[in-house]
Amino acid sequence: MKVTLTINNSNRTLDVRPDEFLLDTLRRLGYLSVQRGCDTSSCGLCAIWVDDEIVLSCTYLTVRATGKSITTLEGVRDEAKKFTDFLADEGAEQCGYCAPGFIMTVLAMEKELINPSEEEICHYLNGNLCRCTGYKGQIRAVKKYLESKVARGEGRWLQ
Repeated sequence: MKVTLTINNSNRTLDVRPDEFLLDTLRRLGYLSVQRGCDTSSCGLCAIWVDDEIVLSCTYLTVRATGKSITTLEGVRDEAKKFTDFLADEGAEQCGYCAPGFIMTVLAMEKELINPSEEEICHYLNGNLCRCTGYKGQIRAVKKYLESKVARGEGRWLQ
């Protein structure tokens, strides 16, 4: 079936199977930041945005995305680089496999939550599995990152 998708602000018309998941479509189109992990919406590796909402693409049918705006890590490179540089400076970087989904989730959280507590950050990131870290450094770095954006006048943190 033919669908028209808007991916990272570019329109694409393509043929997809009715049962094709968005993860597979995006990978086929070369968006390699979208990783395959569990195929059950449990690990967060395939996290993207559909209409600026976080979506796990491994269980999201491509046909559902028709007429919606899809954003992958490739579409937010500048924001992602700032965040990953911050993680590295804080000693909280990851190996890279789960990082794209983690980054997409953190950037979505930044838009959605105002002044999140550490508990709220942990809850929001709950579906992102990482096998190489203990999360404490990442949670600390995320909180510090959000606070630093407010200090620069870029964030949504309440004073």
